[in-house]
Amino acid sequence: MSGFATHLWPLLVGNPLIWLALTLGGYLAGRALQNSSGGVPFVNPVLVAIAVVMAALAATGTSYRTYFAGAQLIHFLLGPATIALAVPLARHFALIRDNLRSVGLALLAGSASAIISSVAIVHLCGGPHVIALSMAPKAATTPIAMAVSKQIGGMPELTASVAILGGITAAIAGQWMLKMLAISDWRAQGLAAGVAGSGIAAAHVAARNETGAAFAAIGVGMNGLLTALLVPLLVALWH
Repeated sequence: MSGFATHLWPLLVGNPLIWLALTLGGYLAGRALQNSSGGVPFVNPVLVAIAVVMAALAATGTSYRTYFAGAQLIHFLLGPATIALAVPLARHFALIRDNLRSVGLALLAGSASAIISSVAIVHLCGGPHVIALSMAPKAATTPIAMAVSKQIGGMPELTASVAILGGITAAIAGQWMLKMLAISDWRAQGLAAGVAGSGIAAAHVAARNETGAAFAAIGVGMNGLLTALLVPLLVALWH
């Protein structure tokens, strides 16, 4: 049996589809754990899937390039998943229009502060220039953040990792922070999730309230647009 496993395992690891199946399986296991725990934010399905994939990659010595060859379908679906947030946005367009001024100010403040603080923290810690460039667009949703990072000379893979980590952090800590600040308005909760650039947090809000989903959608979309416009401009001024 051990000899059979020894010969079979390299074939499985070399098959790109095994990594797609493992990623989906890890996510489904995370969903099951979250449901069984009563929806505890710390038991996040994406975080569970990341832990499962990281453990498998480390145990098998598989490179990221090999993993991505199998899981790139998930990467492709990030775009359509983000666009799908337009459905609640269209349904609540009148409500968003009535709050357009406050939404615009919050978006501008959130996007600019995320970009500037990210770059400033890297420089204060003595990090290299390429790391600062990679961190600058991290608050945008992952597909936009990676594209902007590549455009300005950053490392898209690092940007994606930080953006996903930030998204998980926003999903876990955001709800708790808003509760501590006694902010119960779904408009504010949705916009906060979106401006944080977290599709994960936005999806969490969307599952609980449709108004929150609409404001999360405009937060994700407009923050991505502002990041794509502001980051190259600020980098050009910085140079």
